[in-house]
Amino acid sequence: MARNNAWSNARLYRACLALSDEAFAARRVSFFPSLQLTLNHILLVDRYYIDALVDGGAGLAIFDNELPYPRAADLWPAQQESDRQLIAFCDALDDDTLQREVRIDRGPGIGVTRETTGAVLPHLFVHQIHHRGQVHAMLAGTPVAPPQLDEFFLRFDAPSRERDPPDPALTQPH
Repeated sequence: MARNNAWSNARLYRACLALSDEAFAARRVSFFPSLQLTLNHILLVDRYYIDALVDGGAGLAIFDNELPYPRAADLWPAQQESDRQLIAFCDALDDDTLQREVRIDRGPGIGVTRETTGAVLPHLFVHQIHHRGQVHAMLAGTPVAPPQLDEFFLRFDAPSRERDPPDPALTQPH
């Protein structure tokens, strides 16, 4: 899932990088009303959960700036780094790590919740998929065609995956 995430992000960003900065920031119909805001949200939530998974301590401060990267050209390297961190974390997992308790600061009124690594990771992947679908739909309203995002896991998909790797080390499934 972490490698699929990196591959899907690379395909989406390739499309977004073909847009002007104005088109990237333009108001569109979606939960977050632009490609810019949606992709920044994906990155921030990735950082939030990765921070919790590694017990980094940043917590909700990650959201202090909701638009750290206004331009796709600046956001993409930050997302790539997040994707690399997530792959490295997942590559190091074992059965014990999957059961490890993860403390997540949910803020005032809720406080710190406790989950397992094995529950946080699927939540993170679903979050990414959910919002990438919104980006995909928003791209349909631009001159740039939305890319195919579901050609990764099957043997049938291997030619497409191999033809379009953002970084082969990040995307080759084990």
